Amino acid sequence: MAIAAPSSQSQPSPLVDGLGRRISYLRISVTDRCDLRCRYCMAERMQFLPKNQVLTLEEIALLADLFIARGVTKIRLTGGEPLVRRDIGDLVRRIGRHLGQGLDELTLTTNATRLDVHAQELFDAGVRRVNVSLDSRDPDRFADVTRGGRLDQVFAGLDAARAAGLAVKINMVALKGINDDEILPMLRWCDSQGFDLSLIETMPLGDTGEDRTDHYLPLTQVVDGIAAQHPLTPIAHRTGGPSRYHAVAGMRARLGLITPLTRNFCADCNRIRMTCEGKIFMCLGHEDHVDFKAALREGGLDAVQPLVDRALRLKPAAHDFRIGANAPAATRRHMSVTGG
Repeated sequence: MAIAAPSSQSQPSPLVDGLGRRISYLRISVTDRCDLRCRYCMAERMQFLPKNQVLTLEEIALLADLFIARGVTKIRLTGGEPLVRRDIGDLVRRIGRHLGQGLDELTLTTNATRLDVHAQELFDAGVRRVNVSLDSRDPDRFADVTRGGRLDQVFAGLDAARAAGLAVKINMVALKGINDDEILPMLRWCDSQGFDLSLIETMPLGDTGEDRTDHYLPLTQVVDGIAAQHPLTPIAHRTGGPSRYHAVAGMRARLGLITPLTRNFCADCNRIRMTCEGKIFMCLGHEDHVDFKAALREGGLDAVQPLVDRALRLKPAAHDFRIGANAPAATRRHMSVTGG
Protein backbone atom coordinates (compact mmCIF):
# COMPACT_ATOMS: atom_id res chain seq x y z
CA MET A 1 0.00 0.00 0.00
CA ALA A 2 1.47 3.35 -1.04
CA ILE A 3 1.42 6.17 1.52
CA ALA A 4 0.87 9.65 0.20
CA ALA A 5 3.86 11.95 0.66
CA PRO A 6 3.26 15.34 2.27
CA SER A 7 2.00 17.92 -0.23
CA SER A 8 3.29 21.04 1.47
CA GLN A 9 6.81 22.25 0.76
CA SER A 10 6.88 24.71 3.67
CA GLN A 11 9.27 24.19 6.55
CA PRO A 12 7.51 22.10 9.25
CA SER A 13 7.28 23.67 12.69
CA PRO A 14 9.54 22.27 15.43
CA LEU A 15 8.21 19.98 18.13
CA VAL A 16 7.50 22.02 21.27
CA ASP A 17 4.99 20.87 23.89
CA GLY A 18 2.54 23.00 25.87
CA LEU A 19 5.14 23.60 28.60
CA GLY A 20 7.77 24.82 26.19
CA ARG A 21 9.86 21.65 26.21
CA ARG A 22 11.59 20.95 22.90
CA ILE A 23 11.06 17.36 21.72
CA SER A 24 14.16 16.04 19.97
CA TYR A 25 14.17 12.34 20.91
CA LEU A 26 11.83 9.69 19.47
CA ARG A 27 11.72 6.15 20.79
CA ILE A 28 10.12 3.72 18.35
CA SER A 29 8.88 0.33 19.51
CA VAL A 30 9.10 -1.80 16.37
CA THR A 31 7.37 -4.82 17.94
CA ASP A 32 5.56 -5.73 21.14
CA ARG A 33 7.03 -9.24 20.96
CA CYS A 34 10.05 -10.48 22.86
CA ASP A 35 11.90 -13.76 23.24
CA LEU A 36 12.20 -13.22 27.02
CA ARG A 37 9.57 -12.64 29.71
CA CYS A 38 11.32 -10.46 32.31
CA ARG A 39 9.33 -10.45 35.54
CA TYR A 40 9.26 -6.66 35.99
CA CYS A 41 8.34 -6.03 32.36
CA MET A 42 5.88 -8.64 31.09
CA ALA A 43 3.36 -11.20 32.22
CA GLU A 44 4.36 -14.83 31.79
CA ARG A 45 1.54 -15.42 29.32
CA MET A 46 1.35 -12.45 26.96
CA GLN A 47 -1.16 -11.74 24.22
CA PHE A 48 0.63 -10.03 21.35
CA LEU A 49 -0.83 -7.90 18.58
CA PRO A 50 -1.98 -9.58 15.35
CA LYS A 51 0.12 -8.67 12.33
CA ASN A 52 -2.51 -6.46 10.69
CA GLN A 53 -2.50 -4.14 13.71
CA VAL A 54 1.24 -3.57 13.51
CA LEU A 55 2.79 -0.85 11.34
CA THR A 56 4.80 -2.07 8.39
CA LEU A 57 8.49 -1.23 8.35
CA GLU A 58 7.81 1.23 5.52
CA GLU A 59 5.15 2.98 7.62
CA ILE A 60 7.53 3.22 10.56
CA ALA A 61 10.20 4.67 8.30
CA LEU A 62 7.82 7.28 6.85
CA LEU A 63 6.78 8.41 10.32
CA ALA A 64 10.44 8.62 11.30
CA ASP A 65 10.97 10.83 8.24
CA LEU A 66 8.18 13.12 9.43
CA PHE A 67 9.59 13.48 12.93
CA ILE A 68 13.12 14.10 11.68
CA ALA A 69 11.76 16.85 9.42
CA ARG A 70 10.17 18.43 12.48
CA GLY A 71 13.28 18.44 14.61
CA VAL A 72 13.86 14.99 16.07
CA THR A 73 17.64 14.50 16.14
CA LYS A 74 17.83 11.17 17.95
CA ILE A 75 15.90 7.95 17.37
CA ARG A 76 16.10 4.81 19.49
CA LEU A 77 14.59 1.55 18.25
CA THR A 78 13.08 -0.57 21.01
CA GLY A 79 10.52 -3.32 21.53
CA GLY A 80 9.61 -5.73 23.00
CA GLU A 81 12.86 -6.96 21.54
CA PRO A 82 13.55 -5.09 18.28
CA LEU A 83 15.82 -7.76 16.85
CA VAL A 84 12.98 -10.30 16.70
CA ARG A 85 11.24 -8.10 14.09
CA ARG A 86 11.69 -9.68 10.70
CA ASP A 87 13.86 -7.61 8.30
CA ILE A 88 14.75 -5.14 11.07
CA GLY A 89 17.99 -4.41 9.22
CA ASP A 90 16.01 -2.85 6.35
CA LEU A 91 14.42 -0.36 8.76
CA VAL A 92 17.74 0.49 10.41
CA ARG A 93 19.31 1.19 7.02
CA ARG A 94 16.30 3.24 5.92
CA ILE A 95 16.37 5.48 8.97
CA GLY A 96 20.17 5.50 9.06
CA ARG A 97 20.23 7.34 5.73
CA HIS A 98 19.22 10.48 7.66
CA LEU A 99 22.38 10.44 9.81
CA GLY A 100 24.24 13.69 9.25
CA GLN A 101 21.18 15.11 7.49
CA GLY A 102 18.96 16.08 10.39
CA LEU A 103 19.44 12.94 12.46
CA ASP A 104 22.41 13.00 14.85
CA GLU A 105 22.11 9.51 16.29
CA LEU A 106 20.32 6.21 15.70
CA THR A 107 20.54 3.76 18.59
CA LEU A 108 18.90 0.56 19.79
CA THR A 109 17.93 -1.11 23.06
CA THR A 110 18.14 -4.91 23.04
CA ASN A 111 18.37 -7.92 25.31
CA ALA A 112 21.30 -9.03 23.09
CA THR A 113 20.06 -12.60 22.58
CA ARG A 114 20.18 -12.01 18.81
CA LEU A 115 22.84 -9.33 18.73
CA ASP A 116 25.49 -11.78 17.52
CA VAL A 117 23.56 -12.04 14.24
CA HIS A 118 22.83 -8.32 13.82
CA ALA A 119 25.76 -6.39 15.37
CA GLN A 120 27.73 -5.85 12.17
CA GLU A 121 24.58 -5.02 10.22
CA LEU A 122 23.67 -2.36 12.79
CA PHE A 123 27.13 -0.80 12.65
CA ASP A 124 27.13 -0.77 8.86
CA ALA A 125 23.78 1.09 8.91
CA GLY A 126 25.16 3.85 11.14
CA VAL A 127 24.38 2.65 14.67
CA ARG A 128 27.34 3.36 16.93
CA ARG A 129 26.11 2.31 20.35
CA VAL A 130 23.50 0.03 21.88
CA ASN A 131 21.90 -0.38 25.28
CA VAL A 132 21.77 -3.97 26.49
CA SER A 133 19.31 -4.98 29.21
CA LEU A 134 21.07 -7.31 31.64
CA ASP A 135 19.97 -7.74 35.24
CA SER A 136 22.20 -10.63 36.34
CA ARG A 137 25.37 -12.39 35.26
CA ASP A 138 24.45 -15.54 37.15
CA PRO A 139 22.99 -18.06 34.65
CA ASP A 140 20.37 -19.49 37.02
CA ARG A 141 19.29 -16.09 38.31
CA PHE A 142 19.18 -14.69 34.78
CA ALA A 143 16.96 -17.60 33.72
CA ASP A 144 14.67 -16.92 36.67
CA VAL A 145 14.34 -13.16 36.10
CA THR A 146 13.78 -13.62 32.36
CA ARG A 147 11.65 -16.74 32.76
CA GLY A 148 13.90 -18.97 30.73
CA GLY A 149 16.57 -16.79 29.09
CA ARG A 150 20.05 -18.10 28.30
CA LEU A 151 22.94 -15.97 29.46
CA ASP A 152 25.37 -17.46 26.94
CA GLN A 153 23.34 -15.91 24.12
CA VAL A 154 23.68 -12.49 25.72
CA PHE A 155 27.45 -12.84 26.14
CA ALA A 156 27.76 -13.93 22.50
CA GLY A 157 25.85 -10.79 21.51
CA LEU A 158 28.10 -8.58 23.62
CA ASP A 159 31.19 -10.12 22.05
CA ALA A 160 29.76 -9.48 18.59
CA ALA A 161 28.93 -5.87 19.47
CA ARG A 162 32.48 -5.24 20.61
CA ALA A 163 33.89 -6.89 17.49
CA ALA A 164 31.67 -4.74 15.26
CA GLY A 165 32.78 -1.53 16.98
CA LEU A 166 29.54 -0.80 18.84
CA ALA A 167 29.79 0.97 22.19
CA VAL A 168 27.74 -0.79 24.86
CA LYS A 169 25.85 0.47 27.89
CA ILE A 170 24.37 -2.13 30.21
CA ASN A 171 20.92 -1.34 31.63
CA MET A 172 20.30 -3.08 34.96
CA VAL A 173 17.00 -2.85 36.83
CA ALA A 174 17.78 -2.82 40.55
CA LEU A 175 15.63 -5.44 42.27
CA LYS A 176 15.69 -5.87 46.04
CA GLY A 177 16.21 -9.46 47.08
CA ILE A 178 16.93 -10.53 43.51
CA ASN A 179 20.03 -8.81 42.17
CA ASP A 180 20.98 -6.19 44.77
CA ASP A 181 24.06 -8.22 45.68
CA GLU A 182 25.22 -8.08 42.05
CA ILE A 183 25.12 -4.33 41.48
CA LEU A 184 28.67 -3.46 42.55
CA PRO A 185 30.11 -6.60 40.89
CA MET A 186 28.19 -5.63 37.71
CA LEU A 187 29.74 -2.17 37.77
CA ARG A 188 33.23 -3.61 38.18
CA TRP A 189 32.58 -6.13 35.39
CA CYS A 190 31.34 -3.37 33.07
CA ASP A 191 34.52 -1.44 33.76
CA SER A 192 36.62 -4.48 32.88
CA GLN A 193 34.68 -4.93 29.63
CA GLY A 194 34.77 -1.29 28.53
CA PHE A 195 31.02 -0.83 29.05
CA ASP A 196 29.08 1.86 30.89
CA LEU A 197 26.30 0.92 33.34
CA SER A 198 22.91 2.50 33.99
CA LEU A 199 20.90 1.43 37.02
CA ILE A 200 17.12 1.73 36.80
CA GLU A 201 14.41 1.81 39.44
CA THR A 202 11.57 -0.58 38.65
CA MET A 203 8.55 1.18 37.15
CA PRO A 204 4.88 0.34 37.90
CA LEU A 205 3.73 -0.38 34.33
CA GLY A 206 1.23 -3.10 33.47
CA ASP A 207 0.12 -6.16 35.41
CA THR A 208 3.08 -8.54 35.51
CA GLY A 209 1.42 -10.99 37.90
CA GLU A 210 3.85 -10.05 40.67
CA ASP A 211 3.97 -7.41 43.41
CA ARG A 212 6.69 -4.91 42.49
CA THR A 213 6.66 -3.47 46.01
CA ASP A 214 8.53 -6.50 47.32
CA HIS A 215 11.43 -5.88 44.96
CA TYR A 216 11.49 -2.08 44.70
CA LEU A 217 14.97 -0.79 45.49
CA PRO A 218 15.49 3.01 45.72
CA LEU A 219 18.69 3.95 43.96
CA THR A 220 19.50 6.37 46.77
CA GLN A 221 20.34 3.29 48.85
CA VAL A 222 22.35 1.73 46.04
CA VAL A 223 24.42 4.88 45.50
CA ASP A 224 25.36 5.02 49.16
CA GLY A 225 26.68 1.46 49.00
CA ILE A 226 28.70 2.07 45.83
CA ALA A 227 30.10 5.41 47.00
CA ALA A 228 31.39 3.83 50.21
CA GLN A 229 33.92 1.91 48.08
CA HIS A 230 34.12 4.01 44.92
CA PRO A 231 33.40 7.74 45.40
CA LEU A 232 31.07 9.14 42.74
CA THR A 233 31.28 12.51 41.01
CA PRO A 234 28.36 13.88 38.94
CA ILE A 235 29.40 14.63 35.35
CA ALA A 236 27.77 16.50 32.48
CA HIS A 237 27.75 13.49 30.11
CA ARG A 238 24.31 12.95 28.54
CA THR A 239 22.98 10.42 26.03
CA GLY A 240 19.63 12.11 25.37
CA GLY A 241 17.57 10.13 27.87
CA PRO A 242 16.85 10.48 31.59
CA SER A 243 20.05 8.88 32.87
CA ARG A 244 22.22 11.13 35.05
CA TYR A 245 25.85 10.08 34.96
CA HIS A 246 28.64 9.88 37.49
CA ALA A 247 32.35 9.29 37.24
CA VAL A 248 33.41 6.37 39.44
CA ALA A 249 36.70 6.68 41.30
CA GLY A 250 39.23 4.17 39.99
CA MET A 251 37.12 3.21 36.95
CA ARG A 252 36.69 4.20 33.31
CA ALA A 253 33.05 3.07 33.34
CA ARG A 254 30.45 5.78 33.80
CA LEU A 255 27.53 5.06 36.11
CA GLY A 256 24.10 6.27 35.03
CA LEU A 257 21.09 6.51 37.33
CA ILE A 258 17.49 6.43 36.08
CA THR A 259 15.29 7.38 39.04
CA PRO A 260 11.61 7.77 38.10
CA LEU A 261 10.54 7.35 41.73
CA THR A 262 13.23 8.86 43.95
CA ARG A 263 14.22 11.75 41.68
CA ASN A 264 11.68 12.78 39.07
CA PHE A 265 13.34 13.79 35.79
CA CYS A 266 10.27 15.12 33.95
CA ALA A 267 11.02 18.86 34.01
CA ASP A 268 13.43 18.63 31.09
CA CYS A 269 11.81 15.68 29.26
CA ASN A 270 12.63 15.76 25.55
CA ARG A 271 11.08 12.41 24.58
CA ILE A 272 8.03 10.91 22.93
CA ARG A 273 7.33 7.25 22.21
CA MET A 274 5.70 5.54 19.26
CA THR A 275 4.38 2.00 19.56
CA CYS A 276 4.48 -0.59 16.82
CA GLU A 277 0.78 0.01 16.12
CA GLY A 278 1.33 3.73 15.52
CA LYS A 279 0.23 5.16 18.85
CA ILE A 280 2.18 8.13 20.19
CA PHE A 281 2.52 8.20 23.96
CA MET A 282 3.77 11.53 25.22
CA CYS A 283 4.63 10.09 28.63
CA LEU A 284 5.63 6.60 29.71
CA GLY A 285 3.51 6.92 32.85
CA HIS A 286 0.21 8.02 31.27
CA GLU A 287 -2.39 6.36 29.08
CA ASP A 288 -3.11 9.45 26.95
CA HIS A 289 -2.04 8.88 23.37
CA VAL A 290 -2.75 9.79 19.77
CA ASP A 291 -3.22 7.07 17.16
CA PHE A 292 -1.51 7.76 13.83
CA LYS A 293 -2.18 4.49 12.05
CA ALA A 294 -5.63 5.10 10.57
CA ALA A 295 -4.74 8.65 9.53
CA LEU A 296 -1.53 7.48 7.89
CA ARG A 297 -3.22 4.68 5.97
CA GLU A 298 -6.20 6.75 4.89
CA GLY A 299 -4.68 10.18 4.28
CA GLY A 300 -0.92 9.84 4.22
CA LEU A 301 1.57 12.01 6.07
CA ASP A 302 -0.49 15.20 5.54
CA ALA A 303 -3.22 13.64 7.68
CA VAL A 304 -0.69 12.82 10.41
CA GLN A 305 0.76 16.33 10.77
CA PRO A 306 -2.17 17.82 12.78
CA LEU A 307 -2.17 14.75 15.02
CA VAL A 308 1.46 15.45 15.90
CA ASP A 309 0.44 18.90 17.11
CA ARG A 310 -2.42 17.40 19.10
CA ALA A 311 -0.04 14.95 20.74
CA LEU A 312 2.27 17.78 21.77
CA ARG A 313 -0.60 19.50 23.55
CA LEU A 314 -1.32 16.30 25.48
CA LYS A 315 2.15 15.93 26.96
CA PRO A 316 1.75 16.13 30.77
CA ALA A 317 4.04 17.96 33.16
CA ALA A 318 5.13 14.72 34.84
CA HIS A 319 4.38 11.06 35.33
CA ASP A 320 2.59 9.79 38.44
CA PHE A 321 4.56 6.68 39.35
CA ARG A 322 3.85 5.29 42.81
CA ILE A 323 4.87 2.05 44.44
CA GLY A 324 3.18 0.82 47.57
CA ALA A 325 1.33 -2.13 49.03
CA ASN A 326 -1.95 -1.21 47.32
CA ALA A 327 -0.80 1.21 44.64
CA PRO A 328 -2.12 0.27 41.18
CA ALA A 329 0.09 0.14 38.12
CA ALA A 330 0.45 3.58 36.52
CA THR A 331 -0.73 2.17 33.19
CA ARG A 332 -2.49 -0.94 31.97
CA ARG A 333 0.01 -1.47 29.18
CA HIS A 334 3.22 -3.34 29.83
CA MET A 335 6.61 -1.72 29.49
CA SER A 336 7.25 -3.90 26.45
CA VAL A 337 4.52 -2.05 24.54
CA THR A 338 6.25 1.33 24.61
CA GLY A 339 9.82 0.20 25.05
CA GLY A 340 10.62 1.74 28.41
